[in-house]
Amino acid sequence: MSEFIKKLQRRTPLGWLQLSHHKSRLFVALAGIAFADVLMFMQLGFQNALYDSNTRLNRALLADIILMSPQSRNMQNMSTFSRRRLFQASDVPGVQSATAMYIGLVTWKNPQTRRKTTVQAIGITPEQPAFDLPELNAQLDKIKLPDFFVFDRGARGEYQEVFRQIDAGKTVSTEVDKRTITISGAFKLGASFGADGTLISSDENFLRLFPRRQAGSISLGLINIQPGYDSQQVAAALKLHLQNEDVKVLTREEFIKFEEDYWKTDSPIGFIFSLGVSMGFIVGVIIVYQVLSTDVNAHLKEYATFKAMGYRNSYLLGVIFEEAIILAVLGFIPGLIVPLGLYQLARNATNLPVYMTLLRAVVVLLLTIIMCAISGIIATQKLQSADPADMF
Repeated sequence: MSEFIKKLQRRTPLGWLQLSHHKSRLFVALAGIAFADVLMFMQLGFQNALYDSNTRLNRALLADIILMSPQSRNMQNMSTFSRRRLFQASDVPGVQSATAMYIGLVTWKNPQTRRKTTVQAIGITPEQPAFDLPELNAQLDKIKLPDFFVFDRGARGEYQEVFRQIDAGKTVSTEVDKRTITISGAFKLGASFGADGTLISSDENFLRLFPRRQAGSISLGLINIQPGYDSQQVAAALKLHLQNEDVKVLTREEFIKFEEDYWKTDSPIGFIFSLGVSMGFIVGVIIVYQVLSTDVNAHLKEYATFKAMGYRNSYLLGVIFEEAIILAVLGFIPGLIVPLGLYQLARNATNLPVYMTLLRAVVVLLLTIIMCAISGIIATQKLQSADPADMF
């Protein structure tokens, strides 16, 4: 190993010398690679924000098992099923409680700007916490009052004055589908691609917003199991007990995956972001290929001289790959720095969880190296077939 390191130290860095000899060409190449990296970072960032924001509600539920309609597509497109299934579920050994949740989309007027926007309304039983949100659970008594709701601090839009008044102990009134409601509290959940925010109140207040909705038609059934029981086993027992086509039994993990899979496979948005990553990768391959191919053509006689002197193709290929790796690493640095600012800009504009992660940085770095390696392989095809006798 030490002998290999010594040989490496004695080796002339021919790849770097060739790249640095034409500084303008090197700068253009690094700018192109950085652009491809920024494109991949942004697409991956938005894709991750898509999955995170749309599973926030699923992850915040205080439930071991969830009952839902098989016709439900995602949290913004929920079908209903009969509330009687909850009473039947209570008969299964291991079930501690079974409560109903109502979900629907409403159009409301922003109390501050008076502009209309779409928010998700949720109705819960105030006597039992349904979310792992301490700020919300401390205000359950407020939502028992008629037409009183609590609103999401992480909602997308201008609500600074609204939350300032709420924090001062005041209430704010606004209109939802021609019905006046009162905002008496706030909690933090966050916006998503499907809704700009979340309104939560009692099941009775929810049904007032949806007068055509029957109390016996619920969106979700939240099942909590008794200590000592396994959620997988209780879920299997529920599936056997509730043998009916109008209800689907999911564990908490399966319910989160259900939402994520919708946005990954059934929604066109997930495909668009994946396509964007692929396009960034292809753009990077083309840019690096152009740089390396130009370099090979410009130094073809020098490479031919090396071959005439007895150097093997492997050595010459190593020089090209050296250039590719140098381009990949140097181009990745600005390609990593620029998205940090763009992520901050996107968070402020959309209230979506767009953050840089170590895993994403490693993935993009590996993609950049692979991208440059592929370009190197393509660029060296002419070099491998070159005959020194033909170069002079």
